[in-house]
Parts: sequence; C-alpha cells; structure tokens
Amino acid sequence: MREEGREKDKVLMSGNEAMGEAALRVGCKFYAGYPITPQNELTAYMARYMVGKGVFIQSESELAAISMVMGAAASGTRSMTSSSSPGISLKQEGISYMAGCQLPAVIINVMRGGPGLGNINSSQSDYFQSTRGGGHGDYYTPVLAPHTVDEAIRLVMLAFDMADYYRTPVLILADAIIGQMMEPASFPAKSEFDKPRLPKSWALTGAKDREPNVVRSLFIKEGSLTQHNENLKNKWQQIREAEQRYDQYKIEGAQYLIVAYGSQARIAREVVDVLREEGINIGLFRPISLWPYPVTAIQRAAASVDHVFVVEQSMGQMVEDVRLSLPNKKVHFYGKAGGDIPRTKEIMEYVKSEM
Repeated sequence: MREEGREKDKVLMSGNEAMGEAALRVGCKFYAGYPITPQNELTAYMARYMVGKGVFIQSESELAAISMVMGAAASGTRSMTSSSSPGISLKQEGISYMAGCQLPAVIINVMRGGPGLGNINSSQSDYFQSTRGGGHGDYYTPVLAPHTVDEAIRLVMLAFDMADYYRTPVLILADAIIGQMMEPASFPAKSEFDKPRLPKSWALTGAKDREPNVVRSLFIKEGSLTQHNENLKNKWQQIREAEQRYDQYKIEGAQYLIVAYGSQARIAREVVDVLREEGINIGLFRPISLWPYPVTAIQRAAASVDHVFVVEQSMGQMVEDVRLSLPNKKVHFYGKAGGDIPRTKEIMEYVKSEM
C-alpha cells in the first residue's frame, strides 16, 4: 500500500496494517515485537516498511521486546510494540517499569480469547488488565479503543503525541475483529492532539556539555519514592481531567442507553437503529478512552435515562466502570466471552426483556 510522498483519500487496509502505517507516518523509528495471532500482520507490516526508515527487531520473546522498547524510548526515540492478550501479559513487568521511568511508547493489544492461551478469536476480556495498570505498583496507562479501521489510524497517531507529552506508555486496545477486518480508511496529515510537542530534554542522548540525565524507577533514599509516586499521581490526575474521549449516537431524547466500545459498538449501533424504528427511544454511548473513563460525559448522556445496557465481548468488565459512573441508574449487562460475539437479535431481545 505504502507510497512515499502521496496521500490517498481512501485506501483499503486491514486494521493491523493500518495501525502500522499510522505509526510510521507519525515518526515511529523503533519497533520490537514477537509473533502472536491475531496481530501478526502488524508485525509483518513493520518488518517490511521500516527498512531504511528505522529499526525493526523480531525479538526472542515478549519480555525482550518490551525491554528493547524501554531502551529505545529512553533515548528519546518514538518506539512501539504490539502483541495479543497473553503476549501483553508477558510485557506487563516492562510496562510497569516504563510507567515508573516515565518513558513514552505506544503498545498495541489486539485482544484474543482467554484466559490462558484461550483461542485466536476476538475478545474484550483484557479491559481490567489494561485500565488498571496491569503490572505491579500504583500506575495507569492511557487506553484508547478504536471501533473502525479509520479510527484505529487516528488513535495510533494520537497515542504517540499523547505518550510524548505526558511521558507515559499509551495503550491501544483493539481486538481481533478490528485487527483483521478490512475497510476503506484515510490517513490525516497529523494527529488530533491539541497540545504542543515538547523537547525531550530528559532523554539519554549523551552528556556532552551538559549534566547527565538519569532515567530510573528505583528510589532508595528515604521519602524519594513517596515523592515520585505523588508526582505520578498528579500526572494521572492531569490526564484524567484532560483526556476523556467518547462518542455518542442518537442520545437526544433517549429513555434508554446502550454503552459499548470497540467492535461491539458497531453491533450496538445497529441495535439502536432497529429499536428506534420500532419506536423505542434508545441511544448509544461509546467510550473511546477506557482510561481515563469518560465519567462526566456518560453522566450527562444518562441524565434522563431509565435503563442503561452495557454490551461487551467479555463476562463483564467495563460494566463495573459504568456502574461506578452511574450509581443511581439501573445498569444491565449482556456479554459473551471465549471468542463468541453478541448478536444484534440477542441484544435486542435482552433489552426488551429488561425494559
């Protein structure tokens, strides 16, 4: 697909390949990955198109991949890795280290069924892991969830700018449906991030004519770790306030609300259309940032709603954030796990049975 120096209005690409191309277009110069289905096309795309433009490494393991990304990020290089559910679990130690070191990078998780090896079908069962840090220690990573190939492109581009600005790993939480499906998509000239690109004065670039920089997550001196964690907490709060992202569909006058993210929001949108035709005033709220969760926006969307229906491709994970956000609403859940997909008719029947 890639043509240097040309912008195409629309191009047909899979989600995996589109996310790789988006990373290259915003200056990703280092990628380390390890094969795992259903994200292998992303790794293959980076292997093919990083030649002469950056460094691609197929590492010996997921642990090695995240460690290499950590080293590249410490030098100020825009860096990325990708994997699927069990592979991301293996990377969690390194992600915790990167959060502690305040190192920016983009990490893409194309979710598959679990727990354990599970299967290679689509799933949304990594929500808890992704939105609660995932590794050891008190930390969060911003999490962005695309529902189309086109949006996956924009969110990857956004993630690199967000990572640099806040000095943090940023996670793209996709799933096998988004990674494998092909759709017409376009590539914007730049990301939609509205904050300035800051110089990386903290990076390890050699200390000629300046004092050495130190990038670390180990704090031994009494009180130093407490202060470091307070600084991190302040950053997480800044991100919470500034980076809540969401989308809404037909919520005007809605008496009922469906909440879904990623590929499941596409199915939920069809449910809304069909039920609206039947005279049921229902709308869709779609969180784009899973952390920080768009609490204020969902509270506004549900202000005049009687029932809220959460649809997930899991046994029930995001539903907990919905219940925390809407403690005074009747929140219902419909989901399937193990790679099975909630169908439009099933969701409609469930909604009608609980109204």
